[in-house]
Amino acid sequence: MGEQGSDGGRKTAKAAKTAAAGAPDAAREAASASGRRAAPARKAAPARKAAAGKKAASAPAKKAAPSKKASAAKKASAKKAAPLKKAPAPKKQLVAPKKATASVPAAPAKTVAAHPRGESRTALVRRARRINRELAEVYPYAHPELDFDNPFQLVVATVLSAQTTDLRVNQTTPALFAKYPTPEDLAAADPEEVEEILRPTGFFRAKTKSVIGLSKALVEQFGGEVPGRLEDLVKLPGVGRKTAFVVLGNAFGRPGITVDTHFQRLVRRWNWTDETDPDKIEAAVGALFPKSDWTDLSHHVIWHGRRICHARKPACGACPIAPLCPAYGEGETDPEKAKKLLKYEKAGQPGQRLKPPQAYLDAGGRAAPPLGAG
Repeated sequence: MGEQGSDGGRKTAKAAKTAAAGAPDAAREAASASGRRAAPARKAAPARKAAAGKKAASAPAKKAAPSKKASAAKKASAKKAAPLKKAPAPKKQLVAPKKATASVPAAPAKTVAAHPRGESRTALVRRARRINRELAEVYPYAHPELDFDNPFQLVVATVLSAQTTDLRVNQTTPALFAKYPTPEDLAAADPEEVEEILRPTGFFRAKTKSVIGLSKALVEQFGGEVPGRLEDLVKLPGVGRKTAFVVLGNAFGRPGITVDTHFQRLVRRWNWTDETDPDKIEAAVGALFPKSDWTDLSHHVIWHGRRICHARKPACGACPIAPLCPAYGEGETDPEKAKKLLKYEKAGQPGQRLKPPQAYLDAGGRAAPPLGAG
């Protein structure tokens, strides 16, 4: 029993030692096994960190999105606010109203007042030509308002018209041409007798000198004939560019602009030009129209100046081109009061010619009475 116990004890002790000796190996194997299992976990850690990094990187992008929306909102608000920076409504009012907007010729045209200043060259040309077309409809019978039968009578009558009315000249020239019908006759006339005839026209001494002088020049330089060239006409005593263009346009049918006091006043009122010198006015206005329109244009403007657009008190309320006129309101704007300011055929009164064209008479015009007829 005792031997068996000792043998059994010895066997048990051996087994225990063997087990104890094998324990470290098993532990090492377990440790190594656990190390192999843990390795993938360590390798996965960077992946998690990378994923976390990506999430962190994407996080600012998500946070930046609101800033884009904010900028879009700002742009949208800027677009909505943009109309406030556009030109204000008053600038649109500077456009000339259409004729249709004025049922009465005297329709208020105050919105036109500031228009011509700063208008383009094209707009100025269009407005000027439209005014001429309108006036052509108002005065289809417009003609030179001096009585004459030939170029000689016209050049003399035009010289005499300085500082007086065409009516007064027309009432004076019948006696002058009855006594001195040709340049030769007037060139040889007694100055005192001519002065007596021309006395009603004013400045009769200076005018006598001019008409006798130009008659002598016609006889000596042009064989008693009135020349049809501007450069020749202006060489005659008392004849300037204005007189020359009257003769060229109405006796020879050659276009010309007559810049008299009426013409100067109206083209400046209409802002066709700011020039004050007649020659410069002629050039500025001539550039707005084709040359073929020059003579009739002169008649239309002068007729309008004598009948409606007067120097001191224009009849704005009766003006047919009020919507096109930047000077509307300088005169009487009440239609009824303006009608009382009209002159000649527009007021039912006689015209300036003793022998007017038939077209004028057909349009209701009346011939002027002779001198001393009351």
